[in-house]
Amino acid sequence: MSSGKKVVIANDQGAVALSKDLAEHLTRRGYEVNHLGIFTEDSVDYPDMAEKATTEYLKGGYDFGVLCCGTGIGISISANKVHGIRCALPQNIFAATMAREHNDANFIAFGGRVVYPEKPTDILDAFMDSTFQGGRHQRRVDKIMALER
Repeated sequence: MSSGKKVVIANDQGAVALSKDLAEHLTRRGYEVNHLGIFTEDSVDYPDMAEKATTEYLKGGYDFGVLCCGTGIGISISANKVHGIRCALPQNIFAATMAREHNDANFIAFGGRVVYPEKPTDILDAFMDSTFQGGRHQRRVDKIMALER
């Protein structure tokens, strides 16, 4: 039975194992996970995977999205080119928390080949367990989004 919490995930060949771990973690946390792949080491282009996930997210019904590539850099840059997407690439728990509290990020990215100082699942938990604080941060998010025009 669905809890009503839903996440979309996509990755390239640089993060197959990490995306699988994150998807399983999300399921344990009660999320319905729409994992768009990929599930093999076959080469795909991360901009295509970012587009696939952000397009799905923008259809509605998702709490947030998760993107993974080798470093997380290319896929997060790609996602941030899509109107309405704010994809964070946090290095640690603190940055993941701030991504939500201050930037109202709706996507989080990870690198499958990155050695994190904290477990990626803990970083993801910090992101999920934080909420946007609004206030002065809303003005700044509005300015970020105005750059799309």
